[in-house]
Amino acid sequence: MKKILSAVIAVIISLLSVCVSYGADLNISAQSAVLICAESGEILFERNADKQLSMASTTKIMTSLLALEAGTPNREIVVTEEMVSVEGTSMGLVAGDSVSLIELVYGMLLQSGNDAANTVAYVIGGSPEGFADMMNARADKIGMKNTNFVTASGLDDDEHYSTAHDMALLAAECLKNPGFAAICSQKTAKLTYGNPPYARTLTNHNRLLWSYPDSIGVKTGFTKKSGRCLVSAARRGGITLVAVTLNAPDDWADHKELLDYGFSVCKSSLLTCDLSQTAMPVSGGKKDSVALRLAYRSEGLEGSKCVLLIKPFEYAPVNEGETVGKAVFVYGDRVVAEIPVVTAQSVEAHVVPITKEEEKGFFEKILNKIKELFVQR
Repeated sequence: MKKILSAVIAVIISLLSVCVSYGADLNISAQSAVLICAESGEILFERNADKQLSMASTTKIMTSLLALEAGTPNREIVVTEEMVSVEGTSMGLVAGDSVSLIELVYGMLLQSGNDAANTVAYVIGGSPEGFADMMNARADKIGMKNTNFVTASGLDDDEHYSTAHDMALLAAECLKNPGFAAICSQKTAKLTYGNPPYARTLTNHNRLLWSYPDSIGVKTGFTKKSGRCLVSAARRGGITLVAVTLNAPDDWADHKELLDYGFSVCKSSLLTCDLSQTAMPVSGGKKDSVALRLAYRSEGLEGSKCVLLIKPFEYAPVNEGETVGKAVFVYGDRVVAEIPVVTAQSVEAHVVPITKEEEKGFFEKILNKIKELFVQR
């Protein structure tokens, strides 16, 4: 007999996890490095992952996130001299240019424009100092415990630092933002800005987008003090890996080795819950319950647990494929996926036929009420 769901039913499928956290013997050039599974936050490899170091233009990951979270991507900005008075890499802004906020994000994530980052700091934070406060507040929410932001661009400052692990947490958070994920994965982008605006093409500095299969971002960085810094991500099946290296002379090779290793130890599997013995009550239907199924099949991190969150009941009629809840897949203490739960069949409403006598009595009652109204007058 099928179980009838009362309010919230949890069905847990426990599988042995194959993602193992340990330090493998990898040939990594970086002073500091980490590899994590973005879905679970699990550390798959680390070397001095909590060592505080400068992180150069990977700083712009946070700047871009805050720009996107401002919620006004098409906001037009007229650039001032103060905004673009910054050294280093540039997306080509000059005072008087008109540029949108979303174009500034492209300029940061692809072209690594310090001018774009500085402009965002003034527009969103009111000043570089005000924006740094916003960066640090957002870092606290993410759990970046060993980070302090001073500049929006990542230019060197003794008090501007982070760690490989903190930057991995930041990247994992940013990849949840659809706009950020879409932009950082683009090899090139055609934009129109300037005074007057004209078409330009920006090229992403991240070579892994061309050379590593399944690469989806994220950001490069370099200063003489920081050395070569790189935050990368790749998605294969239902698994997203984030790799970070700080001060890595051979960062491209480092990241390929890290990502290859991650996919070798962290496996995906079909996310599923057994709903064959589970049904949802139906009120006023020809059947008193309806079978359920997942809306679609998807891959995810092997070892995930499934928790069903379903409506306590539904009123008839019920259509096949109607969403009545969701299956939440959890790995450790993190939600790694959510799949809608839908009805597997239709249930018609149970209609009690009215007899001729009942129908006649119904109309007689209405006529009597009308007569009473006239009598009262």
